[in-house]
Amino acid sequence: MSLARKILNVFLVVLAVAGVLMTFDTVRQVGLSILASAGIAGVMIAFAAQKSISTLIAGVQIAITQPISIDDVVIVENQWGRIEEISLTYVVVQIWDQRRLIVPITWFIERPFENWTRKSQELLGTVFIYADYAIPIDSLRSELERVVRASPLWDGRVVKLQVTNTTEKSVELRGLVSAANASDLWELRCLVREALVAFIRTDHPGGIPRVRMEMDQGPVVDERSMEKL
Repeated sequence: MSLARKILNVFLVVLAVAGVLMTFDTVRQVGLSILASAGIAGVMIAFAAQKSISTLIAGVQIAITQPISIDDVVIVENQWGRIEEISLTYVVVQIWDQRRLIVPITWFIERPFENWTRKSQELLGTVFIYADYAIPIDSLRSELERVVRASPLWDGRVVKLQVTNTTEKSVELRGLVSAANASDLWELRCLVREALVAFIRTDHPGGIPRVRMEMDQGPVVDERSMEKL
């Protein structure tokens, strides 16, 4: 804004000088030349500042529509992080490993992104387990509910276990849990995954995925026939 104000002041001074000179017949041509030069310079500056102007407009649009706010959890460039700072030209995203991702403000206008806390911080998360067909689903479901209900990370909304896919080697089990925010959800998912793996390994080792093979011995060959050959 300060730069735009200075440029505008210079143009006003040039226009004023050109207008004054054009009132005198002897120097009218000089005033016209100054006015023409100012017009050409204005066009050149407009082209040069096109990107800056679009960035400024994007910043104003972000401020009015507010698709992002401070402390919002977002996914930007496949990176999970929180909005730490918003300016008229760029946004600072603090990534989970404490790095800072500097993103141009126009990025949030021109490209889609994920905002996990746009309306509320409550989230659902999934935990996938791949087990053998021999796994007792009801027993595993009961263990999931026991682990989740005993954890303070759970917000008491959702806990489910469903078979979502099958292959020739294993079944895909999806555990669905909920938490009050993204940090608690991540910790809860890791806790559930670790607990279910330990439960299968200790209580139902037959549920560990395995590859089964059948060996065909083929026809029995007579040794006498082989000697004749």
